Amino acid sequence: MTSAMLAIWSDVTPEQETDYLHWLTREHTAERVGIPGFEAVRVFRADLPEVCRYLILYDLAAPSVLTSPAYLERLNAPTPWSQRIMPTLQNFARGGGWVRAVRGTGGGAHLLPLRLSRPAVDTEPLLEALAAEDRVCAARLLEVDREGSDVPTSEKALRGGDGGFPGLLLIEAAAPAALRHALSGHREALAPLSTDGEDPTLYTAVFSLRKAELDVGAADAAIRSAHPTA
Repeated sequence: MTSAMLAIWSDVTPEQETDYLHWLTREHTAERVGIPGFEAVRVFRADLPEVCRYLILYDLAAPSVLTSPAYLERLNAPTPWSQRIMPTLQNFARGGGWVRAVRGTGGGAHLLPLRLSRPAVDTEPLLEALAAEDRVCAARLLEVDREGSDVPTSEKALRGGDGGFPGLLLIEAAAPAALRHALSGHREALAPLSTDGEDPTLYTAVFSLRKAELDVGAADAAIRSAHPTA
């Protein structure tokens, strides 16, 4: 289990979605995972019929990665593709920090993320109960480091301002019905924590990349370059 994470939300229009996904899967996430301290990334799409909303979750070695020279260098020198994409992103929200508590193991293809209205305390019993539900894989609590997450950068200037959140509760499962059941069964305990003020949204995994896969891809590219086929 990772000890730190970075979570990023954004909406795109249906017309922009293909370009956004190509940018995300063919350039942006590989660029980020290649930075020291970025270990892996997963991308989720909201299960909403009329909104193209995405959540990106990066596994970090520590919250200090958010202010590392290597990461800030990339944030202050966005690629041409990033310069085109960033101003189009809507409802952008970003926050990273320590994973303060985890119950369960691994991750699921279906995710229920709850942005918290305040830093959560004494949540271990709730996490235990959530992780014990049928087909729920894990529940984890992220405490956002606002100082590290709010550093001004060139990319942030392109977006014109980011939203934030004090913390994040992530519930992952093997089936969406499991998340709906967990939400229904623990609604009373979850309601005071949420800051969205609307019904929670389920998300489905659409892409993932680990640093080890990136290294293998780079090695394969080097081999192909050294030994081109006819």
